[in-house]
Amino acid sequence: MTNQVKQTTMINLPTVFTPWLIAISINTILLLIAIIAPKKLLTPAGLANAWLLGVIIWGTLSWQGYVVVMFYFLAGSAVTRLGSAEKEAAGIAEKRSGARGPENVWGSALVATICALGVVLNQTANFSLIPTPVLLLAYVASFSTKLSDTTASEVGKAYGKRTFLITTLKPVSPGTEGAVSLEGTLAGMLASVVIAMVGWAVGLISGLGILYCVIAAFFATNLESLIGATLQENFDFLTNEVVNIINTFFGAVIAGAIFVILS
Repeated sequence: MTNQVKQTTMINLPTVFTPWLIAISINTILLLIAIIAPKKLLTPAGLANAWLLGVIIWGTLSWQGYVVVMFYFLAGSAVTRLGSAEKEAAGIAEKRSGARGPENVWGSALVATICALGVVLNQTANFSLIPTPVLLLAYVASFSTKLSDTTASEVGKAYGKRTFLITTLKPVSPGTEGAVSLEGTLAGMLASVVIAMVGWAVGLISGLGILYCVIAAFFATNLESLIGATLQENFDFLTNEVVNIINTFFGAVIAGAIFVILS
């Protein structure tokens, strides 16, 4: 009996550790490339935290989950640089020329990481508090929400012709907390569609899941604008990163709730 247990353990251990070894290898290679690349998309601390995030996502959701987070990172970084000259002149550009730090990494991806870890918990435990399909939808929806928010904000600041405060609809300057624009809103919705389609293309969500993600992203992004207009300036703990976590949390929850209600 003892020999049988040892044999089973020897067979299973490589299967368990292989995804994590691949995750460490791929993310270490990408980390080295990012270090020597002339254009820095992340600060040194941001690189270290992005490496950890990448390892967790590949180790839990394999390449499918990794494709979604990489698409978000690359698309989000590109969008941040739209109209950079105009935004810098107006004093509303992202700090560090858009280079992401650890606070940006986890502000954008903490909720998604929790969803990914929940999938692994479901696979290893005898019960599931939240079904895996819901967690996978929430994972994609959190990034759909964040990319929608980032795109709406950056496009609105760079190209928004008329910017309004979401609570009063009074005209305000681009970059004002809680400000929205037609150009930014439409661009944000388009971004949420695109990344949700990436999640569908790799098999994480269904076709209907794309619609759920877009609906969730729209409501969560506008909720974030409401928080920015009404609460953020009054509470020091409501930094942009904390608000991003709240934003992605509501995006994930709304998408999951729609899935459960309509299933």
